[in-house]
Amino acid sequence: MRVPSPAHPGYRLAQRRPSPTPRVWRDNGLSLVLLTLFLVTMGGQTLTGWRVYNHEQQQHASDPVSLAAYLSTGHFGEATFENWESEFLQMTFFVLLTVALYQRGSSESKRPGVVEMVDLDPRDSLNKEVAPWPVRRGGFVLTLYENSLSIAFGLLFVVTFLAHARTGIALYNEQQSVHGHATASLTEYISSAQFWFESFQNWQSEFLSLAVMVVFSIFLRQRGSPQSKTVEAPNSETGR
Repeated sequence: MRVPSPAHPGYRLAQRRPSPTPRVWRDNGLSLVLLTLFLVTMGGQTLTGWRVYNHEQQQHASDPVSLAAYLSTGHFGEATFENWESEFLQMTFFVLLTVALYQRGSSESKRPGVVEMVDLDPRDSLNKEVAPWPVRRGGFVLTLYENSLSIAFGLLFVVTFLAHARTGIALYNEQQSVHGHATASLTEYISSAQFWFESFQNWQSEFLSLAVMVVFSIFLRQRGSPQSKTVEAPNSETGR
């Protein structure tokens, strides 16, 4: 590992002083900030989407809707679930691909030809007394638990994919009715170019961002971030 220690050559570390930051914030700051950013941007999407929707309603000589009513429209649901779907698909693939595939020099990859700690079979652990309950239980429970991250992301993708389809058909049929065209069934909508265009335009951007992150982490650094290699690490060094 590249974690500096007092014994690490070339490093002289100052003793860490107790942080004056409240423990809850210190221990959970990353998730709290990310959730706050999510709520702020979700609120921004909702309010601006509501205004856009009512503007379209007025253009078509229809009555504007309240904010509460807007939350149940296909306009809000399709925009929301279409994006969530792509994010969960991205994370599902990234978790699974990094199990067996490598990128030499990237901080996002395991080291080629090296058995990492994450590769070790928990059934052979000598510290099961401090391990999570599924590890101590073993059997099918452990098999499920050791794949639970990819399973959870995969299930979230399926749920949001179906939600995208349900809300997308509502928006599609609403627009069809406004323009005097025939509406479509859910099956017809899912098999349409419109639905897959909505999906692929988000999926491709997620895979591009992952590829950029993997490649950029070979050559670029961010001091203090666990997503980056240490600043002095050679470009050929793989992992964090």
